Parts: sequence; C-alpha cells; structure tokens
Amino acid sequence: MTIHVEIRLYGPIARYAKENALGHARLDLELPAGSTLADLIRTLGIPAEERGIIFVNGNVAAFPGVEVGEEIVLRDGDRVGLFHRRSMWPFQYRFGAAVRPELQEALRRREDGGIRHSYK
Repeated sequence: MTIHVEIRLYGPIARYAKENALGHARLDLELPAGSTLADLIRTLGIPAEERGIIFVNGNVAAFPGVEVGEEIVLRDGDRVGLFHRRSMWPFQYRFGAAVRPELQEALRRREDGGIRHSYK
C-alpha cells in the first residue's frame, strides 16, 4: 500500500527535486504507507544542515534544532513544505502560525524557546 504526498521545496534545497530548480520546486511523491517525515527527508536526500522550517499541511512541524516533527506519520494527500535554513518563510506564517502539538511541547520544554531569527 502506498500514499501520495505533495512536496514543495523552497530556496537552494529546490535542487533536490530538480537539478536546475531556482528557488522553488514541487514534487508529487509516492511513498510506502506508514512513512514518516524523516523517511521523506531521507528519500529526498536533504542534509540536516540545509533544512530550515518544515510545514505539514500548513502547520509548522519542525525548526532547525527542534526536529520533533520528523516522526510524524504522513498520510495520503498530505502537503509538506521544506525551506532551506537560510530562506525566509512566507510572511503569512510569521505571526500566529499554526504549530503541531509535538513541536509546541518541545518548544515549551526548552529554556531558550528554540526559535531564532537566523540559523547558522
């Protein structure tokens, strides 16, 4: 059994979808049922040092250094957006962005809040 997931890659990581992609790429991937966000990232081959903010179905799922969202089990029809670490995320998400419960809990437990304006 398989699932179909829509993937959008922003910034320099768009090249993991298409060799000559400039800033944005869209993919439709077929994955085994039960695949996680981590499985998807491995399939695409995107190294941790390049990954920035990750959205699943419009909800923030992971930030650099707070990777709790990687164990999210993907479902058929899910939409995943992955940003390069140095790419800006869309303006509409900057204030009041919906955040997955797993990430909210991980951020709540951190003394520093886990969020930065820039990542090195």
